[in-house]
Amino acid sequence: MVHHSGSIQSFKQQKGMNISKSEIAKETSLKPSRRSLPCLAQSYAYSKSLSQSTSLFQSIESESQDPTSVTSISADKAEQDLGKDKDYTDESEHANYDRSRLIKDFVPKNNSEPKPRLPKNDMNYIASSGLLFKDGKKRIDYILVYRKSNIQYDKRNTFEKNLRAEGLMLEKEPAVANSDIMFIKIHIPWDTLCKYAERLNIRMPFRKKSYYTDRRSKSMGRVQKYFRRIKKWMSQNPMVLDKSAFPDLEESDCYTGPFSRARIHHFIINNKDTFFSNATRSRIVYHMLQHTKYENGISKVGICKLINNGSYIAAFPPHEGAYKSNQPIKTHGPQNNRHLLYERWARWGMWYKHQPLDLIRLYFGEKIGLYFAWLGWYTGMLIPAAIVGLCVFFYGILTMNASQVSQEICKATEVFMCPLCDKNCSLQRLNESCIYAKVTYLFDNGGTVFFAIFMAIWATVFLEFWKRRRSTLTYTWDLIEWEEEEETLRPQFEAKYYKMERVNPISGKPEPHQPSSDKVTRLLVSISGIFFMISLVITAVFAVVVYRLVVMEQFASFKWNFIKQHWQFATSAAAVCINFVIIMALNVAYEKIAYLLTNLEYPRTESEWENSFALKMFLFQFVNLNSSIFYIAFFLGRFVGHPGKYNKLFNRWRLEECHPSGCLIDLCLQMGVIMFLKQIWNNFMELGYPLIQNWWSRHKIKRGIQDASIPQWENDWNLQPMNIHGLMDEYLEMVLQFGFTTIFVAAFPLAPLLALLNNIIEIRLDAYKFVTQWRRPLPARATDIGIWYGILEGIGILAVITNAFVIAITSDYIPRFVYEYKYGPCATHFEYSESCLTGYVNNSLSFFDLSELGIGKSGYCRYRDYRGPPWSSKPYEFTLQYWHILAARLAFIIVFEHLVFGIKSFIAYLIPDVPKNLYDRIRREKYLVQEMMYEAELEHLQQQRRKSGHPVHHEWP
Repeated sequence: MVHHSGSIQSFKQQKGMNISKSEIAKETSLKPSRRSLPCLAQSYAYSKSLSQSTSLFQSIESESQDPTSVTSISADKAEQDLGKDKDYTDESEHANYDRSRLIKDFVPKNNSEPKPRLPKNDMNYIASSGLLFKDGKKRIDYILVYRKSNIQYDKRNTFEKNLRAEGLMLEKEPAVANSDIMFIKIHIPWDTLCKYAERLNIRMPFRKKSYYTDRRSKSMGRVQKYFRRIKKWMSQNPMVLDKSAFPDLEESDCYTGPFSRARIHHFIINNKDTFFSNATRSRIVYHMLQHTKYENGISKVGICKLINNGSYIAAFPPHEGAYKSNQPIKTHGPQNNRHLLYERWARWGMWYKHQPLDLIRLYFGEKIGLYFAWLGWYTGMLIPAAIVGLCVFFYGILTMNASQVSQEICKATEVFMCPLCDKNCSLQRLNESCIYAKVTYLFDNGGTVFFAIFMAIWATVFLEFWKRRRSTLTYTWDLIEWEEEEETLRPQFEAKYYKMERVNPISGKPEPHQPSSDKVTRLLVSISGIFFMISLVITAVFAVVVYRLVVMEQFASFKWNFIKQHWQFATSAAAVCINFVIIMALNVAYEKIAYLLTNLEYPRTESEWENSFALKMFLFQFVNLNSSIFYIAFFLGRFVGHPGKYNKLFNRWRLEECHPSGCLIDLCLQMGVIMFLKQIWNNFMELGYPLIQNWWSRHKIKRGIQDASIPQWENDWNLQPMNIHGLMDEYLEMVLQFGFTTIFVAAFPLAPLLALLNNIIEIRLDAYKFVTQWRRPLPARATDIGIWYGILEGIGILAVITNAFVIAITSDYIPRFVYEYKYGPCATHFEYSESCLTGYVNNSLSFFDLSELGIGKSGYCRYRDYRGPPWSSKPYEFTLQYWHILAARLAFIIVFEHLVFGIKSFIAYLIPDVPKNLYDRIRREKYLVQEMMYEAELEHLQQQRRKSGHPVHHEWP
């Protein structure tokens, strides 16, 4: 902050900002956003002069580090300042602004029905919730937990002394239910908050926003009226939340700037206890805990290391109170943000409602808020995909009986299929596959290609519109400038490479540096570990394949008649269940190995660690989950040979063939069972397991004590901690589901519907878990979903390729297409009375002489292939039709991929990442923020001149 006029004027000239506010008002203004109305109302109703803010800070500077509200300051001046909150006037909004251009259709709120407010300033309630020190004044910002029996006393003592030296206040209190547990309550005073907020460049509100209307044409006014009608109708939508039940998030209606103690008179400080939100206070305390030493030595720093060595057993910010109340929320209002989140978000009865994203962000931080925003967006986008997939499925049901292929199979009573195994299998009539043929048609019909193209386009539209949604959220949550901040180094990285330093090109300060040779070596070791685990997955899939080959002979001769008749289905079902058990078992090992490999790399920052770990876990689980599906889709029944000359594994087990109706039914079974069972297992582990653990903890407490009130921090301690990997498990589950929904959707059009039903449950399940079953996580900041967006884009590209191969190779779409236009009755002439697929089944089956099998039977059996008959000049050789079909399959793959990739690229080009009006608003607000900072500084200097008796200038002095 520069206080002399010459420096300010020269600085303004360098920026090229010699423009008065009257000139600002004359510029073409922007269309008001949804936030313009409350902003304008607050600019009239809530105002306070800059001189009052200055006097407030002066009174604060003279006070001791008392954490109570500003109203407790004994000075009459401060009391007078804070008593005029509703009479605050913003001088920058007077004089030169053109009021005629302000929004004219604003209707003030009805004062007779005030909006419910959270009792966040009610210190009595905070005290009753156990959120204050024993003096009833200092609020608790963080909790440390340790065992008295732990011998690491010296480390704890040094660490706590250093925390006090940094400005934190600590208070110890033993647990009620366990005499060995000790809690340390941490409070961060105002001065320390200001110092670290400035050091961390935390952006805080300094001026209410004012929006201006554009002078549009009359036609635009009509369009606006039309949209107002739609908006009024949407407000009656039962899915929309009742906004009157939620608090005004005033910080989203203000311009913000990096906090500075020298410029504190610029910021809107009505109450120093609520100026910094609970999330901001927790982040600052956590930053101090992470960078405080507990022993001599550069590597002896941070609460994480103290937890790892057992000095402390937990560190967490406390919840704001109980999530349930004996009094109904409709009549008495919410008691705290946690209670409000439970009633309006986490309850199962709210499954059809939109999510209160602003409140989620306020309580849990931007990182968790973005996760739920993305999950809600993904779930909403699944609705059209599920509807189209359901229509394709119902189209198959309606036309199933009219299918020419199904009719020919069901009527083929005199066609015998060759045995599908060597020992216990007999000849099978083709009409016995009637049911399988009809079920296959449900997933392999005329709508399959359309649905595959639709889902490829859907994936692109989903990702492109999510970028727009994300840009809107980052603007609303004031994360635009946060991207430019430099991320701090991980303590593990600093401890490992503190002897090797180089100058940071951004900050210009020396910092630890990892040599390139060391980094490459560690990456090679990590990549080797990844390939080893992937090879282990392939080995497990190969073992399942061998199992299928071994048991199919046993099921074919099983004593139960049902299994004997449907031995192929029994073999596939048993293999799917065994494969699922192997998948879940290997997932446990993958997580530990991925954790070790990521730590071995020594990532520089926390985000690099998270991205590296997430990529490994995705690769492991994606290969683990989809390897068996890829085998069934592209390898099952492709290399079996033909009767009399079957290929055998290890010259012992004959390779498995597809069912006479095709391999698609096996692929559908594999996908459906794995997707259904995995979702059930994940939901149980996410909610059922924590519920059981928390119930057992409460049971032990009730058994150990009688009629004792448990304070809030001890209740939080008895909850389960958030996963050590943060949101990785939640994102990983949804991204893998996204892969199931898109990669093989041509074979299973009901996948989007299953994903939609699961996600409706998942949102409320995660909400219930975060609000009621987990300790409050650290409210971290983020601007996007990290590496997961790149993974989603990669899945979208892979989905186009796999669906092209599934349609061309796994399904019978191409063979039917070639027969219809080359070999069928419509190839030479077309008649409406005759189906073009008449005779297709007979054409797709080859002949084999039973006398060559040596089973004592004569005649011919049929098998699925395009080979010459025994009486041809080249028996059992591929026919010309086989090569035509192969060429058509390759051509389809090329055309399909180029067409879909072209459409995807064109759509991505048409949809900008940031809406145009938002882009203009961001640029204009940056400009206005600079002007307001200059003019606020001018007003501050003028006040100083008045106090000193100097003449006041209306321009820069």
